[in-house]
Amino acid sequence: MEKPILSLEDVTMSFTNKMVLRAINLDVYKGQIIGYIGPNGAGKSTTVKIMLGLIEGYHGNVTIFGNDISDGKVDYKKHIGYVPETAELYDNLTAGEYLSFVGELYGVPPEQVESKARRLMAKFGLEEVYHSRLSSYSKGMRQKVLLISSLLHNPDLLFLDEPLSGLDANSVMVVKEILAQLAAQGKTIFYSSHIMEVVEKISNRIVLLSEGQIIADGSFDELKEQNTEGTLEQIFNQLTGFHEHQEIAEEFVSIVQEV
Repeated sequence: MEKPILSLEDVTMSFTNKMVLRAINLDVYKGQIIGYIGPNGAGKSTTVKIMLGLIEGYHGNVTIFGNDISDGKVDYKKHIGYVPETAELYDNLTAGEYLSFVGELYGVPPEQVESKARRLMAKFGLEEVYHSRLSSYSKGMRQKVLLISSLLHNPDLLFLDEPLSGLDANSVMVVKEILAQLAAQGKTIFYSSHIMEVVEKISNRIVLLSEGQIIADGSFDELKEQNTEGTLEQIFNQLTGFHEHQEIAEEFVSIVQEV
């Protein structure tokens, strides 16, 4: 029987007496693209940060690549790539310097880092600004550098939080295809986004978190069969109990139109 790449068992987390995660159980397997979604405050970022070893103090078991991450060892992180929703880049560094720094942190030989970084930057149309400081980059350009930095060391497990933020339409198509090809080669991708349309299209499994609990887990077709709504956005609203969007929008617009 196939073993999961990642496993959460009864994972519970509290901050200042507020329960953020409530006994989360989840097994993730090789080659899956997991769309990890939920309202703000549902516990998505907390779950990801626990799995990355950035947050301690949780209860339960977290196993990645067959190893319990609570043992203090960090070797498993060499096989993980991460794009956070908001990342602080070192603006005084050039893209080349930043990518060399990140690659060497992961143990990639310097000459290999530079070769890969230059070629990956070129594929994103950024070869001419390889030696430019990151402070001169647009949001979309910075996002491309972050994506490259998460993949330089050829990780087996990717955590992506709003990875398409700031990208133009063509780049979005390229990144979606990159993710599909990585998954086809056995990479496992944890994809978190508020853009339901993208999650619906790229994920082969969707996990919906609400108030610290998993309330849905399956492919989009499976979720559609279990619910009366059609799109992922409609299913999301149905399962999380949010039905006031039209009323709120109408009231908002009426206030805007007041003279």
